[in-house]
Amino acid sequence: MGSPTLEAVTKALRQVEDPIFRKPLGELGTLLDVRVEDGRVWTKIKVSSPSEEVRNTIRKRVDEALEPLEVGFIEVELTVDVPTRETTSTDPIPDVRNVILVMSGKGGVGKSTVATNLALALRRLGSRVGLLDADIYGPSLPTMLGIEGHPTSKDGKRIQPLQRFGIKLMSIGFLLEDAKQAVVWRGPMLHGALQQFVNDVDWGGLDYLVLDLPPGTGDVALTLAQRLRITGAIIVTTPQEVAIQDVYKSVSMCQKLNIPILGVVENMSYFVDSAGVTHELFGRGGGQRIAEFAEAPLFGQVPLDPEVREWGDRGTPVVQAAPSSTSAQAFVRIADALAERVAHEHFERGGGETAPEGEGPKRLRILR
Repeated sequence: MGSPTLEAVTKALRQVEDPIFRKPLGELGTLLDVRVEDGRVWTKIKVSSPSEEVRNTIRKRVDEALEPLEVGFIEVELTVDVPTRETTSTDPIPDVRNVILVMSGKGGVGKSTVATNLALALRRLGSRVGLLDADIYGPSLPTMLGIEGHPTSKDGKRIQPLQRFGIKLMSIGFLLEDAKQAVVWRGPMLHGALQQFVNDVDWGGLDYLVLDLPPGTGDVALTLAQRLRITGAIIVTTPQEVAIQDVYKSVSMCQKLNIPILGVVENMSYFVDSAGVTHELFGRGGGQRIAEFAEAPLFGQVPLDPEVREWGDRGTPVVQAAPSSTSAQAFVRIADALAERVAHEHFERGGGETAPEGEGPKRLRILR
């Protein structure tokens, strides 16, 4: 094996291209440290997304960059530094780095299923995640996550969110004495509940707060847009025309409220029967048409899978219950795409010169 110099190794690593920002690490300022000893290399690199694909790509590109130098041992330490949204002095949750709305203009498209499994997929990447059920009239989070109980307060001022699978949770369903009880409120009471869920819940430090919004283009999104600096929205649809006609309206609302559309998820895209034959029960192409209309990427297509419904009804979403299943892997890929898109959006808003800043990076070591 050769014994490369520190100068040669550093020069090679500075040219490694970041897979999100498509610029060299040296230019971005994300090559944090390089050490060489007896032909062995240690390097520390900052990435702005917990995405598994980003980690694997960085690792592969480091190997390729150092291959001509005949390095015998390489240890890569990745620091995952999720960028943070810009907040004002009046922002009620300044320690939450990113606020993600999951929304659709249509009921019955599986929006809550997407929000719940997406939150779990982000958590499994090592991120700090919260999930807020903002559907006051039809809360589904308690059922889908199999959690009961009422929030408490340590100081009589701040509400402590419930937790399951490492995710902080809040829903109006936790405050009802009877799960079958209807919430019969006029608009001002709804606004008050939403503001309390944002202002008075002790969310603490989070990388992502995912909000499951009710269907339609009503008051909830408007209230949240007025109260918070929102990172962006994910639009959920199914393929058929009757669904996407309503989803177009959600896209239009986001554009009017200046809420960035991060991407589109097409749910119930296809069904694979026991013989392995794929059936497009609801047609095809709806997600792509919404993505083109929104000028945003199609993050992924989730199959119509009875297992998703079964596990959701049992209170353990499929990403947690069967992480290697086709449906769970679809949600994992969507989480990867979302995390990368969030980092890229921060990069572009910051002028696209240096990697966006976060706080308190998490570390991951990779050996060869």
